[in-house]
Amino acid sequence: MPPVGRPLALGVPARGQRRRRPRRIRWPLPILAAGALTLSLSLQLTRPLPTPTLHVSLPTVRDAVGSPPALPWPKAGEAAVSVPGAGLLLPSGPETPVPVASLTKVMTAYLVLRDHPLSPTAQGPTLTMTAANAADANADAAADATAIPIVAGEQFTERQLLDAMLVHSANDVADALAVWDAGSAASFVAKMNAAAKTLGMTGTHYVDPSGINPGDVSTAGDQLKLADVAMTIPTFAAVVAQPAVTIPGSGVLSNYVQVVGTDGVVGVKSGFTQAAMGCLVLAADRQVGGRQVLVLAAVTGQQGVDPLGTADAATLSLVDAVTGGLSDQGVLPAHRIVGSVRVPWDPHGVGVATASAVDVLVWPGTRWSVALHPRPVRGAVAAGDQVGALTVTDGVRRFTVALVTTAGLPGPSMRWRLLH
Repeated sequence: MPPVGRPLALGVPARGQRRRRPRRIRWPLPILAAGALTLSLSLQLTRPLPTPTLHVSLPTVRDAVGSPPALPWPKAGEAAVSVPGAGLLLPSGPETPVPVASLTKVMTAYLVLRDHPLSPTAQGPTLTMTAANAADANADAAADATAIPIVAGEQFTERQLLDAMLVHSANDVADALAVWDAGSAASFVAKMNAAAKTLGMTGTHYVDPSGINPGDVSTAGDQLKLADVAMTIPTFAAVVAQPAVTIPGSGVLSNYVQVVGTDGVVGVKSGFTQAAMGCLVLAADRQVGGRQVLVLAAVTGQQGVDPLGTADAATLSLVDAVTGGLSDQGVLPAHRIVGSVRVPWDPHGVGVATASAVDVLVWPGTRWSVALHPRPVRGAVAAGDQVGALTVTDGVRRFTVALVTTAGLPGPSMRWRLLH
């Protein structure tokens, strides 16, 4: 026991004792070398593998085969043709906005059906005619403008009014539908111009819902842009395809587009005023390569003794000429090997092929752009794995085709792993 008052030093050896040093373990050199080698091999074998790379050899631009035919553009006025299914819109030349008369009613119908959708077989809501509607009808009749008789308190369904406006081109009906839709003609005209802007109709301006005012101007190309979207509305397409309609108080009224119902013609609308002369947008079904195709043609400013008859003949000639130039072509074939997926341990890799074909309706000389979109590949690659995609576009239409491997890609050998 230490003397009282002297601190106790813990862990300090008593006097006369030696401190023992810890013994060092000496590993034999071969064991150390083996451990280092094992660690190195472990690290080498567990290192991430390089990412497989996609290689594709395709031209970035290709043109549809053939030469476009000469089109029978009318000598007077302006014209344009369109094949929505082929992404085609061709004007006869530089376009200048001109009066389009009752072609204006196509926009009126488009907005009414957009705001008040109607199935092709439905009549829709009933509208009661006002004294203002009756006065408008009397004024049109006095001015020898196309109209149907209207009496205050008389009732028509939405479908009956659309029939009268699009088939018989009734100006008073266009005004009545515009006020019903927007509350006033001015508000409706504002909607018309807004819709024209949205549809890219840069040469179009409206001032009334009927087209009786020469201030309603457009171009043939713009009218085909509108007809394209309008014809996608089933009820619009059903109305304009009628050769005649029956309207209460008016009886049977014939379509001003006299060729509707013949030679595949399914619409759309004609127009005539002294300022506009003969104007027409025509839609016809045609067969190309075993598929049914909608072809559109438009003319403005047609002259002659019968301007509307001249317009009928001009648009039909354009429809047939354009149909003759169309063909069904394969832009990209299915199952075509277009490249490979490669890895450092197998520089040849495995083939990459298109999973499906792109067969489309084309106009001769149409230029297609091809772009590659690789998909990151991680780990093993099996046969049929998607490793990317190709997109082809003509500037209007765009198609995407998956790229898949034709076989599996084996992993690296033990030797490759050890050496790399």
